[in-house]
Amino acid sequence: MSSAEEIRDAQRATWAGLSASWEKWDSVIMDQLGPVGAAIIERLHIASDHQHLDIAAGTGEPGLSVARLTPKGRVVLTDLVAEMLDIAARRARAQGLANIETKVCSADDLPFDDATFDSVSVRFGYMFFPDVAKATTEFARVLKPGGRLCSSVWVKPDENPWTTIAMQAIATEAVVPPPDPDGPNMFRCAAPGCVTALYEGAGLRDVAEWDVDVELVTQSPEQYWEMISEHVSLAVAALQLVDAGARERIRANAIAKVRAFEKEGKVRVPGAARCIVGTRLPHS
Repeated sequence: MSSAEEIRDAQRATWAGLSASWEKWDSVIMDQLGPVGAAIIERLHIASDHQHLDIAAGTGEPGLSVARLTPKGRVVLTDLVAEMLDIAARRARAQGLANIETKVCSADDLPFDDATFDSVSVRFGYMFFPDVAKATTEFARVLKPGGRLCSSVWVKPDENPWTTIAMQAIATEAVVPPPDPDGPNMFRCAAPGCVTALYEGAGLRDVAEWDVDVELVTQSPEQYWEMISEHVSLAVAALQLVDAGARERIRANAIAKVRAFEKEGKVRVPGAARCIVGTRLPHS
């Protein structure tokens, strides 16, 4: 079992390497994940003077959307990877958002005082934290009494064909090791109640979870494959292990399968996420 520090070092290297692809495909990814960001923001009850913390912020959402709702407040974006936050900072400048700051740090060791933030968001970061319980305790610690934490995770693979089509195609040519059920992986928090238990363990109350549908929309089956093969970390890693011939067969396989989702000139592949919200009670 790798130590938390070894896992973080590997993640840092992986995501730094993927940052350019995330920027390239930013508009497609943001359209796909937008409904989840909107669902998170709705449950956080953002006020115009809120202090908000966005964990595992990546290229900036939903933090940038929160910043537009908090003209008198501030939003802090944190991530393990400086290259991702650089993209977020560029996006903030392009959108004229001055109430944003970025901080490179680990989710389970936040450099903030107790009770600093009115709200905390974690969109698709949970599954990758080496120690999910320790991270949740940190999120609760930096929340003000009455503050809310809202996060999202992916539900099980068969409800997310947008990624499983590609991974099944890769598995026909490459050995994709099964993920460590207790280690960081995309579907680690898929079980209902998984994150609720973490919240309650950290002292959060009034916890609720609900599912949100998403849709990956691309211009063609070919563009679907190009996007997935360039920005999904598991796919990128697996494709590096096979030769050019195998890569071409994988590509053809994925493109053939995803054609089933072509509608009116576009490819629309469904997916499903789960959102979880909880509150730090005034006396906790």
